Amino acid sequence: MKKLYLLLSAMIMSMISSVALADDFKPAVIYDMGGKFDKSFNEGVYNGIKRFTEETGVEVMEFEVTNEAQRQQAMERMVQRGATLVLGVGFAQADAISAVAAANPDKKFSIIDVNWLDHPNLRQYSFKEEEGSYLVGMAAAMASKTGTVGFIGGMDIPLIRAFACGYAQGAKAANADVTVLENMTGTTPAAWNDPAKGAELTQSQIDRGADVVYQAAGGTGTGVIQAAVDAGKLAIGVDSNQNHLAPGSILTSMLKRVDVAAYNTMKDAMSGDFATGVQSLGLAEGGVGWSLDEHNAALISDDMKMALDAASAKIVSGEIDVHDYRSDNTCAM
Repeated sequence: MKKLYLLLSAMIMSMISSVALADDFKPAVIYDMGGKFDKSFNEGVYNGIKRFTEETGVEVMEFEVTNEAQRQQAMERMVQRGATLVLGVGFAQADAISAVAAANPDKKFSIIDVNWLDHPNLRQYSFKEEEGSYLVGMAAAMASKTGTVGFIGGMDIPLIRAFACGYAQGAKAANADVTVLENMTGTTPAAWNDPAKGAELTQSQIDRGADVVYQAAGGTGTGVIQAAVDAGKLAIGVDSNQNHLAPGSILTSMLKRVDVAAYNTMKDAMSGDFATGVQSLGLAEGGVGWSLDEHNAALISDDMKMALDAASAKIVSGEIDVHDYRSDNTCAM
């Protein structure tokens, strides 16, 4: 009886402790340009936040950046409102979160798509986008009937070049003779939210023979997908599973699990198990991948699936080494 009493007491104390942690935990997230419903990168983060709130009942303070000057102001405002954890979305928030984290050492901070900052209260996430892009590049080359595939990037930065490079490597691995066309939407943050430009660039690639086009362009990607659909060609989605946006016209989506990063950040911080430093997520960690569901099942043959599954295993084992453009700003194939 005494042992049972002690066990029940321990359970009750644990529950009280957990409730106290939840009561003291006030998280916030700063979405970047394009908004939390961009159907891509920001929305992936939002899905992770939504899952966290549904499971725990803890509301997350939110802010959607519409201009560059707002990033640091928004973070500082969240801290003033009592935030104990602030999550920044995207590399463009690096300078802002670095300054605010340094000024508030008693608070926790996290950022997605950054791995170069150094603060003892900061968790950083980087992804091996080149690995997931390699797989969808293979799929594109195998599905193409013209032998020409395309890539439309958003802002022309090394991160997006890494997507493009991985895609080209995978396409060439599946078909050494494939032609890979590549365009970037722009050189400013506006490139993430220009569907009309995305559609224009996609049509140009289609006119040059592309029948599968992969987009890594945030909100601009909706224009890429629509242009491909209108022309009777195939698109490839990015970040979130976008297959449902145009069933039968999206070959697959390259999954970048920012939802997992956002969810884990919130859960770990609330539980008191918040490890700082850099977390790098690739195929082996479940951080990237490709999507197969009822919306694209008819487009992925058994041979394609077998080839992609085999390549995934070889990437995880190290037998296939996908070159990361960011390592030397070249695309080795």
